[in-house]
Amino acid sequence: MCRHLGYLGGTRSLHELLYAPEHSLETQAYAPRMSRACILNADGFGAGWYDPARDAPVRYRRTQPMWTDLSFADVADVVRTRCAVAAVRSATVGFPVDESCAQPFTDGTRLFSHNGVIQGFGGVEAKLRELAGDLAPVPDARAPVDSALLFALAAAPWRAGRSLAEGLVHAVRTVTPLAGGRYNLLAADGTQLAATTWGDTLFVRDLGGSDVVLASEPYDDEPGWEEVPDRSLVTAGPGGVDISPL
Repeated sequence: MCRHLGYLGGTRSLHELLYAPEHSLETQAYAPRMSRACILNADGFGAGWYDPARDAPVRYRRTQPMWTDLSFADVADVVRTRCAVAAVRSATVGFPVDESCAQPFTDGTRLFSHNGVIQGFGGVEAKLRELAGDLAPVPDARAPVDSALLFALAAAPWRAGRSLAEGLVHAVRTVTPLAGGRYNLLAADGTQLAATTWGDTLFVRDLGGSDVVLASEPYDDEPGWEEVPDRSLVTAGPGGVDISPL
């Protein structure tokens, strides 16, 4: 459930990244081609992007299906960025359709998205809250959804000076011994992307130059999409793209 996308590289409009491709993220909201657990991602959406005029990313979230927000589609045509994270949501049964649950989440300069589910969340929620520590400094980590505690687990190492990748790996290695589930995580800080695969699809495509996109499924049928093996860590930055086992 859910689909997400991360982009890093030269300046592109959000329309170019999220709307223009034949199987764009907007299209994946009502017609995903590779979703393993749902046929719609209509329980909200969000986009975060970096603007040189401010230190923290800009974020936009709504509870409505992405394809119904014509105002954001209009704005996306003129917003240009070098780094973005966006997601469309299919809410897990038991969690609310609420703007606070739409991703990406933010913490300082970072954006975070989770495509997946913590199975049996009620049975491990207390333990995960204990392991996540104080959630007060990270408001999005208090959202009423399982993804929020994964975000809290990733944010703690980030706040201690660890890298994007180290935060995501910490989250996955903490939760997987406790609960089954799907843990495809994605994060950005404006200069790099990091992602994990654990139970769902992820593709990477080199767009030429330093431009790279990570996506739950290809947004077009052009060549160059590479499927990331399950249980992998992907990093993308000035040094290129690296894929390693988790």
